[in-house]
Amino acid sequence: MDRNSVIGFLLLGVLTVGYIFYNSKQQSAYVKEKARQDSILALNKPKTPVSDSVGSLAAGPLDSAHQALLSGEFGVFAVAAAGTEEKATLENDVVKIDFTNKGGQPASVQLKDYKTYEGAPLMLQQGSFNRLSVEVPASLTKMLNSSDLYFTAGKPQEGPGGVKTIAYRLNTNDPAAYLEFQYALKPGSYVVDYTIHAVGLQKYLPGNQNYLSLQWNTQDDKQEHDMQNERLNNQVHYMLENDKHDYFTLSKTSHEKLDKKVKWLSVKQQFFNTTIISKNDQFTSADINTKVPESPQIVGQALTTLQLPYNRANDFSFPMEIYYGPNHYKTLKSFDIGLQKIIPLGTGIFAFVKYVNIFIIIPVFNFLSGFIGNYGIIIILLTIFIRLLIAPFTYQSYVSQAKMKVLKPEIDALRAKHGDDQQAFGVEQMKLFKSAGVNPLGGCLPALLQLPILVAMYSFFPSSIELRQESFLWAKDLSTYDSILNLPFNIPLYGDHVSLFTILMTITSLILAFYNRGMADQSNPVMKYMPYIMPIMLLGIFNRLAAALTFYYFLSNVISILLQFVIQKFIINHDKIHAQIQENKKKPKSKSKWQEKLEEVQKRQQEIQQKKK
Repeated sequence: MDRNSVIGFLLLGVLTVGYIFYNSKQQSAYVKEKARQDSILALNKPKTPVSDSVGSLAAGPLDSAHQALLSGEFGVFAVAAAGTEEKATLENDVVKIDFTNKGGQPASVQLKDYKTYEGAPLMLQQGSFNRLSVEVPASLTKMLNSSDLYFTAGKPQEGPGGVKTIAYRLNTNDPAAYLEFQYALKPGSYVVDYTIHAVGLQKYLPGNQNYLSLQWNTQDDKQEHDMQNERLNNQVHYMLENDKHDYFTLSKTSHEKLDKKVKWLSVKQQFFNTTIISKNDQFTSADINTKVPESPQIVGQALTTLQLPYNRANDFSFPMEIYYGPNHYKTLKSFDIGLQKIIPLGTGIFAFVKYVNIFIIIPVFNFLSGFIGNYGIIIILLTIFIRLLIAPFTYQSYVSQAKMKVLKPEIDALRAKHGDDQQAFGVEQMKLFKSAGVNPLGGCLPALLQLPILVAMYSFFPSSIELRQESFLWAKDLSTYDSILNLPFNIPLYGDHVSLFTILMTITSLILAFYNRGMADQSNPVMKYMPYIMPIMLLGIFNRLAAALTFYYFLSNVISILLQFVIQKFIINHDKIHAQIQENKKKPKSKSKWQEKLEEVQKRQQEIQQKKK
């Protein structure tokens, strides 16, 4: 491998390592430490006590009848203060949702086509922490959460097209006022239509209040094998009114206040998400508090207050959608609201590689998945396709290496002639390249042009839910690392397990470096040993990455070794290249003005160095 090829691959490696570390830091760049974990729950309490606004009621003081209804601990909602919890179910072929009359909200959500890593039913939502609640007035000085009150449940019904519906009504002491939650589930859909219907509540809210507060709490439980990787991918994404998408990663405690209108807000896990979407009017604002409990089974928790625009109509409705489902690119893209952006196909300084994934990798992957059921074979075919795609660059790189190999004796002679005078050596080397018609960057540029593909695959494979729990050879799950040995201790910078695909990737990288050892600059220790050091440095980083990714890199290395052997032994004619170089040396070379000026500058620098000596 010639010097410039080595430089190209070193740059590629450095950029790849830099991207990995940058991406890791990017995960926590948006996180703001605000308070201790126990204080987060307090932040989710009602934020606008009615007593603070009583003096500014636009509608004036409440009449005696309404004041009487608001008296007592539960005020107008005293009739809903007690009851017996009952559950009902809406179910289709992909999702099962159990609802409870306490709060009139989903109690549990099961994704029927998926299992946890341990093989248990995948519950996207369960437990008392999860809440979907509207703040309602108990009195002039107290607000209640509807999740603490008992609703009257309607019977689940099935309408035209197989749409299943259920409604929960929160009655009041006033027959003309109530709060209703309406839910609808279509066949084959992960989306629940959710409508807040408020009748007559404007009489009991401050006269200047033009919003309703929706409390939305979600808890992400452990679903995958690697909790550390799950937490790195546990994020809150949102889309603002100007179509600006942003996100932050959950940390020990974090807080984000969105004062602009919000189209949708998503709590994302590694392979699944729960997203609340406004349909007509957008959410006025959002206040998001998150935390990561010290629990081996809880990935993270998010407590969100969404403000809904409220026009104080006697009969008010606010329609929304709640998505409980997988992070599947095609499914999320079908919403046409940018929801697919929650899938990390390219971020940070390498954000541009998402276009490689969107327009090349994903279509080919989906095409192959359409008629091949084994994802290991799909990865093999995808690797071959990619290598064919970059074949022109690969061939050009090998031709450049062959040319540099032919010139190596003359370059070594120039180096011996000029010794430590690198300036003079550089000038003579450039003259040699020019006379021989060789581009010194011929081996570097093809390697750099392959970088977007390498980084695109680094983003694609760990994010692809299609690979989740798909086995191949010894790898039980291609979406996580393929451990063949779990160590009873942790090795710094490596981990507590042995990934065989990572080992094979490292070995083939070393073989590739050894195969090209004769073309490296042996006089420069960095150039001589770096091709061997880089694979060892990457060993610890890739040890816990997805088996699909390390299998792809291993397979790509094997193909590179075979291609290089075949091309250099049977395709590239070294004697012909040598004859062509000698012929090029005989041709008169015309110099551009820029080349003349460059040579003049180099000559002056050489003269200055000689005078100093």
